Amino acid sequence: MALDPDLTKLLGDLRALHHHLRAETREKYRRINPFFEDLFEWKERGAFWTDSGKDITIYNSTSLVGDVEIGDHTWIGPFCSLDGTGRIVIGRYCSISLGCQILTHDTVKFALSGGALSYDYAPVSIGDRCFLGVHAVVLRGVRIGQQCVVGAGAVVTHDVPDRTVVAGVPARRIGSVEVKSDTDIALRYDHPEP
Repeated sequence: MALDPDLTKLLGDLRALHHHLRAETREKYRRINPFFEDLFEWKERGAFWTDSGKDITIYNSTSLVGDVEIGDHTWIGPFCSLDGTGRIVIGRYCSISLGCQILTHDTVKFALSGGALSYDYAPVSIGDRCFLGVHAVVLRGVRIGQQCVVGAGAVVTHDVPDRTVVAGVPARRIGSVEVKSDTDIALRYDHPEP
């Protein structure tokens, strides 16, 4: 079925816009994004989400629901899901990598009881200067301290003390973060690799 002339022109304009933005993103960032990621500035989305925060990046492919507080200079990468139905507080200077999921509710008892029991909610907090690796999952009720590292693919089911490195499923301590100054930081592993 042929498009009418107005839609054909609109499609041509959209394709031209896509090619222009794709080339601009490749030149500026050496990357190719999904088209919708090129349409709007990621920092604009961060400014839209929070009135008081500054320099917050939220990729357009990331979803935020409910009560999510994000600290200044925090970066939330693509394809993340932040479920703030039970409240999420994320500190300053955090990096939430691609595909991370932060969950503040679950429906386990609801499902197992055939709807007789309610959903369970509990807040999640992530301290300042934390790094969550690619596809990390943080479950409801967890508190992650200051300057922590959560390894890629980790599932965090319990609180993480300040300056701790965790990894695995479920996430366990594998090391610590040693901070001598803002520019002298080292990761110390409990069992160094050979």
